[in-house]
Amino acid sequence: VCVCGGGADEFMKYRSPLVSRYASKEMAYNFSDRKKFTTWRKLWIYLAKAEKALGLPITDAQVLEMESHEKDIDFAMAADEERKLRHDVMAHVHTFAHCCPTAAPIIHLGATSCYVGDNTDLIMLRDGFDILLPKLARVIDRLANFAEKYADLPTLGFTHYQPAQLTTVGKRACLWLQDLAMDMRNLQRARDDLRFRGVKGTTGTQIINKLTSYLVTGQTYSRKVDVDCLSSLASLGATVHKICTDIRLLANLKEIEEPFEKEQIGSSAMPYKRNPMRAERCCSLARHLVALMSDPLQTASVQWLERTLDDSANRRISLPESFLTADIILSTLQNITEGLVVYPKVIERHIRHELPFMATENIIMAMVKAGGNRQDCHEKIRVLSQEAAAVVKQEGGDNDLLARVQGDPYFAPILGQLDTILDPKTFIGRAPQQVSRFLSEEVRPQLEPYKAKMDVKIELEL
Repeated sequence: VCVCGGGADEFMKYRSPLVSRYASKEMAYNFSDRKKFTTWRKLWIYLAKAEKALGLPITDAQVLEMESHEKDIDFAMAADEERKLRHDVMAHVHTFAHCCPTAAPIIHLGATSCYVGDNTDLIMLRDGFDILLPKLARVIDRLANFAEKYADLPTLGFTHYQPAQLTTVGKRACLWLQDLAMDMRNLQRARDDLRFRGVKGTTGTQIINKLTSYLVTGQTYSRKVDVDCLSSLASLGATVHKICTDIRLLANLKEIEEPFEKEQIGSSAMPYKRNPMRAERCCSLARHLVALMSDPLQTASVQWLERTLDDSANRRISLPESFLTADIILSTLQNITEGLVVYPKVIERHIRHELPFMATENIIMAMVKAGGNRQDCHEKIRVLSQEAAAVVKQEGGDNDLLARVQGDPYFAPILGQLDTILDPKTFIGRAPQQVSRFLSEEVRPQLEPYKAKMDVKIELEL
């Protein structure tokens, strides 16, 4: 067996695609062992300083020794210790103590495992939101620019995925934006509601008070906090799935396409295809993000009394994976929204195919204004519409209703008005004004805190 290149061992075990294939470096680091265990050491240092300030016999030399070894973690030693002790926190206490012999007696003094574990998780959750929020803001910004550009471009609206009245390309994008704006508020609220667990002992009864921490906890902070955080991410997943499904449907109609690279291959078998693979990836991962929501719900529901440990293994997976997945779909969606392609001529052709049917009421109104009888006109239009529909459905021909109206002497009084009656822009109502007002009043103000981070572009490696 030939194995080319170094590091062959890493290909002999499962690697989560969330990290190995998709996630950003900053989000992957946020949930890394390096960040987790250096944060544990920072917390032990803060604890020692606080206890020293309260009069416990802790020396400056012990604190300085801990600070000097905050980042030099021997992960191999920690793994060996955990195999012996079957306790991850104590394994790292011993590993830290090995390089801090003077401070060894006071490391983790008076603390429970959740002092480092839960507080670190809360820090990671906060920092995770701080990574996601600017990315979501950039998606909203790119989509707002798109909506503004196409605010008055008429397009077929669809209900039940059947042609309905006209809307505009920009107005449809505002439907997506409205959901994303709700997600922005939800993520910001979940982030701002996070507190510190603080130092409260094994059952949360507390000796030291800290105002920024939860006033009441058991051994752990309430697992409803995880529910709150992950529900905002799952809701974001639902939004992204809907947006990208719409893009996929419109790509099938050839009205809109996601970016397609010059050398990109759409299909291994059909070289002409331009598959919406980015939108499909977003939908695939968004389903995973939504599904992860069941983990914190079930975990919170089965926490007995002051705590049980059956939350631990589940949270090691569900918390990081939710943030990693949200990170990936936002990066991918930003890439999509930065390069969405619109085909106005295709949209125009689809409108021409359906508009004569939609314009029948306007034709009747024009005939009545010209002195005609509403009921007589309605019957004329009904007959001609059914004849035209038969051509479309039974013969596969084009919609010739307009030609039939023009050829019927009954409609002679309004023939000169037909171009005006059939102008698509007379069917879009106040959609352009809605776009303008929505962007100026609700969308742009929400982006103000992130103006300094708007220029980051996304280049997808895969």
